[in-house]
Amino acid sequence: MLTKTNLIVLSKLKYKDYDLIVKTYTKHRGTVSYLIKGGLKSSKSSRAKAVYFQPLMQLSVEENYKPNQSLHYLKEIKTNYLYKTLYTNVYKSAIVLFLSELMSIVLKEEERNEDLFQFIETAFQYLDSEDSFANFHLLYLLKLSRYLGFQLDAPRDNSKYFNLQSGYFENVSYGQYSISGKNLTLLKELQGINFDELHNIKLNARERQDFLGVLLLYFELHLEGFKKPKSLTVLNEVFR
Repeated sequence: MLTKTNLIVLSKLKYKDYDLIVKTYTKHRGTVSYLIKGGLKSSKSSRAKAVYFQPLMQLSVEENYKPNQSLHYLKEIKTNYLYKTLYTNVYKSAIVLFLSELMSIVLKEEERNEDLFQFIETAFQYLDSEDSFANFHLLYLLKLSRYLGFQLDAPRDNSKYFNLQSGYFENVSYGQYSISGKNLTLLKELQGINFDELHNIKLNARERQDFLGVLLLYFELHLEGFKKPKSLTVLNEVFR
């Protein structure tokens, strides 16, 4: 059945000699994978087609979707939003590489969630237009956790610890999963703010990496089978 939808590219994988399997997050069905025939051929038309499948590209498509199949086909593709800086700015590109890989890992359900789709769509349009973005991925992961079902407890000013395993702010340390100090302060600062307030958060590279490690541990504790993206090394190298 031919239907029209919007989607966001999460990842692509070479299949056979010249084909691509593209994993996407769609507005109407959640995670859907498509087989792109001839996407890696050296012809001019194939190269033009492959350009559409950069990480986090926002596309409008006509698809041939069959519910009982794992791979589907695209009949028509066009850009829904044309990024201006996401692929030309090396720092933004590192964030895109990291977050697209992470979402490819954690977004698995073929289930409609238009709120999550709109969050992803709007967040990366914001990143594309923003000049102050070094902490974007930290707030993005915090906000993403809400859509994945393990949103953090509301912060309390007098709490001395946050328990990564339970997801609650507490006054007593319960071992290796209780954080305090700078990471706790930063967690409270990020809770409840929007992306346009991120310029108020001042971190050096070490502090940013430490807090990112905390967030990834939080994801690992709450998502079965979660693994750190391989592109984490690239991200830390770029932002060191």
